[in-house]
Amino acid sequence: MAGRNAVRPAAARLMAVSGVCLLAGLASSVRVNAQSVLFAFTRGKPNDAVELRAVDISPAPSDSGLALRVDGEDDPAWAGIVLKAPHGRWNLSEHDGLLLDVRNVGDADLTIECRVENADADPPLHCNKGLVTLAPGARGTLEVWFKRSAFSLASLPMFGMRAFPPPDPGENTIDPSAIARVAILVLKPKGKFSFEIGDVRLSELRASATRPNEELRSLFPFIDTFGQYIHADWPNKIHSTGELTSKRFAETTELESRRGTRSWDKYGGWKRGPLLLGTGFFRTAKYDGKWWLVDPDGRLFFSNGIDCIWPGESTPVDGRAAWFQDFPGSQEDFRQFLSPGSQPQWGHYLDATPSAFDFAGVNLKRKYGANWRNSFNDTTQQRLRSWGLNTIGNWSDPKLCAQDRTPYVAAVHFASKPLEGTKGYWGRFRDVFDPNFGRQLRASMADQAAASADDPWCIGYFIDNELIWGTDISLALATLDSPAYQAAKQVFVSDLMAKYRLIDKLNAAWGMQYKSWSDIIESRDMPDKTRAHDDLVAFYRHTVHEYFKLCRQAVRETAPNHLYLGCRFAGVNPEVVEIAAHYCDVLSYNIYRRSVADFRLPAGVDTPVIIGEFHFGATDRGQFSPGLVRVKDQAERAAAYAGFVSDALRHPNIVGCHWFSYRDEPTTGRALDGENYQNGFVDVADTPYTETVNAARDIGYKMYDIRAGAELPPRAATQLTAKR
Repeated sequence: MAGRNAVRPAAARLMAVSGVCLLAGLASSVRVNAQSVLFAFTRGKPNDAVELRAVDISPAPSDSGLALRVDGEDDPAWAGIVLKAPHGRWNLSEHDGLLLDVRNVGDADLTIECRVENADADPPLHCNKGLVTLAPGARGTLEVWFKRSAFSLASLPMFGMRAFPPPDPGENTIDPSAIARVAILVLKPKGKFSFEIGDVRLSELRASATRPNEELRSLFPFIDTFGQYIHADWPNKIHSTGELTSKRFAETTELESRRGTRSWDKYGGWKRGPLLLGTGFFRTAKYDGKWWLVDPDGRLFFSNGIDCIWPGESTPVDGRAAWFQDFPGSQEDFRQFLSPGSQPQWGHYLDATPSAFDFAGVNLKRKYGANWRNSFNDTTQQRLRSWGLNTIGNWSDPKLCAQDRTPYVAAVHFASKPLEGTKGYWGRFRDVFDPNFGRQLRASMADQAAASADDPWCIGYFIDNELIWGTDISLALATLDSPAYQAAKQVFVSDLMAKYRLIDKLNAAWGMQYKSWSDIIESRDMPDKTRAHDDLVAFYRHTVHEYFKLCRQAVRETAPNHLYLGCRFAGVNPEVVEIAAHYCDVLSYNIYRRSVADFRLPAGVDTPVIIGEFHFGATDRGQFSPGLVRVKDQAERAAAYAGFVSDALRHPNIVGCHWFSYRDEPTTGRALDGENYQNGFVDVADTPYTETVNAARDIGYKMYDIRAGAELPPRAATQLTAKR
């Protein structure tokens, strides 16, 4: 999902698209009149109004003149098109909804979905959708009716957040005056599909739309001096600096009385469990039919941790002066928490460099005094052990990791030349065949390993986060759609030359008319995917092998005693997993759902797995968004946490799971991309969520008994099979 340097929300993934095609004619007015066509598919020049993912589009004759044909196939997430509003928004406030005629021209039943979204949508937040299921050859009308927010984003200065304060309920509502995009898609298609769509039409407004109530303007200011929502109260909300101090002393007493379970060794391994060979560093082993981590002293270890452990996180403040009551950034004692010129990667502030303010850091200084940073580190270390947690997860403060008190994982990120034909929410896939890729990877790995290569507390390294893998041919197609200077394209053509020798043989196989091998390098035309399928898959596999091979080499050369923990899959196809398993010591997945009980690796793959991110959230404690997996309240959140970790402990392949994240995201959205999820173990005022903490203790203290006592898989137990 989201880290301090990279993340992935559901709506954001909707915009992970490949090439731009033709046939887009756009209603030019930002405000669309009644009985109008929002989006007409007419012959025209290619433009950026239509974005594609895993589909091809072409014109198709229709009764009304011209329709758009969409052809796609298997995809682990979604396939379809996204229509983007000119100047960032359509004003559809004078309409009840939109409609489009669709026809299934494929060979199987097909469910087509249409989503209408505001700019900061994170489905189901600020998103309306409609569905239609059609038999082969059948026609239907896909309808999306607007469920309106309580206020208009256009009339109230609300921006830069994934979810907004009450009375906007967020869930399944939109502001029709600020529609950013319309997506027409097929979710997780299996096999080939084809459908045709007509012009996107707008319904007339049948009744007066709800207008923003002037009383809503009394919302401002809506954030107090502690960074909390003003217009609500809840258990443990902070109302004064004195309350911060009293909570500090109360928690100090509690942590002294609950220091953690005695069944762990110093690393958090199973002191009362079997003793295996200790190598002085973390490794993997299979014991009694389950994969485990093994700590440096040889004890079985399950990595139970939290991501993003930092003293604070900033929210943009430019253009938001009216939002904040008694803004602490104007006080001399707290100016250190005001940072000018932050650079968001997504959302409202994308093209700006707004000033940002860290309310969480201010609250730590108020709570712990002048030596707040050291106090935060010490308290956090005590909390982790007391809460039944034994790992500092990804995106965390290196100073905290370096204290030799809790095992940690490290992250390696780097920039190198992109594969030009790809797109993705976190950026383009890189050209792994360009020498720049290996150089930048090794340099970043060396920088990271300088502090951790000889550290027994370091479990291992993640490299990258939530890359877009697409289907088993997508990277090959993207390579063909890249310019001639792309190293990957030259390697692809070299592979084809080695197989076919003569260009005429390739043309016969692909049904193309290339004049020479150099013509392929210059061309960006796509072959028939069916005829070229075997070659596309072969180069896709070549690319994936190269990626994981170079990553493994970088870890082995720089930190040979540590584990290579993979790239934190968010969406991935079996082809990639099978290849990654040959190179990674541990495969990593970010999984946002209720349970991992049904998690399965592809057939024939048996390797350790770590869950790099998961969370649950609610909106009963002042946060406007629950995060990626919504629950009703804090009690249900605690139960969901306990269930997820219990399922992970019982799974024979899973060797750890890390909650995302330590602290709630800023109430008014983090600077990176506007996320404002209730996803922390503590809130903005550094107050722990008691329900979740108690659930963590209950599971953490007995986690080794749970894992050892779980039912074995229906295959013969294997003793001490090392992964490395």
